[in-house]
Amino acid sequence: MPTIDRDGTKIHYEVHGSGPPLILTHGYSSTSAMWQGQIEALAKRHKLIVWDMRGHGQSDYPDDPAAYSEALTVGDIAALLDEVGAAKAIVGGLSLGGYMSLAFYRAHPERVSALLIIDTGPGFKKDDAREAWNKRAHDTADRFEHHGLDVLKSASRERSSVSHRDASGLARAARGMLTQRDARVIELLPEIKVPSLVVVGADDTPFLAASDYMAAKIPGAKKVVIAAAGHAVNIDQPQAFIDAVVPFLDALPRGAEQVAS
Repeated sequence: MPTIDRDGTKIHYEVHGSGPPLILTHGYSSTSAMWQGQIEALAKRHKLIVWDMRGHGQSDYPDDPAAYSEALTVGDIAALLDEVGAAKAIVGGLSLGGYMSLAFYRAHPERVSALLIIDTGPGFKKDDAREAWNKRAHDTADRFEHHGLDVLKSASRERSSVSHRDASGLARAARGMLTQRDARVIELLPEIKVPSLVVVGADDTPFLAASDYMAAKIPGAKKVVIAAAGHAVNIDQPQAFIDAVVPFLDALPRGAEQVAS
C-alpha cells in the first residue's frame, strides 16, 4: 500500500481516478475507509486522494506525543499533494478532517481550489468554550488508554467498525490533534476566497449551529442539510451525500488545479 515518509512517520494513502485533484480527510478515530461508498462516484471525474491521519488506520502511530499536531497534519496534506503532483486541489473532510481542511486553507490558500466541509466545527472564539472542548478531548484520550479500542464499539457508524492497530495513536491524536489552541481557524472564515460547500446531517445536532455559522461567515458558501443522517452523513445517506457534492464539484471552474512540476 502506498505511503509517504514524514520524518520517519509513514502516512498511508490511496489514489483513485484522474482529473482535478480532490483530497478527503476522515474524522477523528475513523480512517480513510469511511469514504469507501463515495470512491466510485467521486473518482469518475477527479483524482481522489484519501488517507489515514497519523495515529489512525494504516498510518504510523509515533510514540512521541509531539508527533501529533494541527501543524503536522496540515503538513501531511501538503506532502500528499506534492506526492501526487497536485499544486492545487479541492480540499475537504469530515469533522476533524474538515477542521484540518480549513487549517490547511489558512496555511496554504494558494493550494486550495475549493473547500468541502462536512459535519465540522470551525473551532471557538471564546477561551472557555475551547477549554471545555479540550477537556472532552483529553477525556477521550484517557478512555482509549484505559479501555483500548473497545471504546469504538459504541461510537458512531463511521468509527464503530474501523480498523486500527491499537488505541495508543488515537489517545495521542486526541491530545495533540483534536485539542485546539487558538481561534485562528474560526477567525479565518470571512477571508476564504474559494467556492465552499458545507454539508451536515439533519440529526447531527452538535454540529448544526456550527454549520450555519460557517455557511454565513464564508463568503458565497453553499450549505446542504441531509435528512435522516447523523454525524457520519456520507455513511448514513450515501446517495444523498453524492447528490449534494457532485453538482458542487461539477460547477467548479475546470483547469484551476495545476499540476506541480
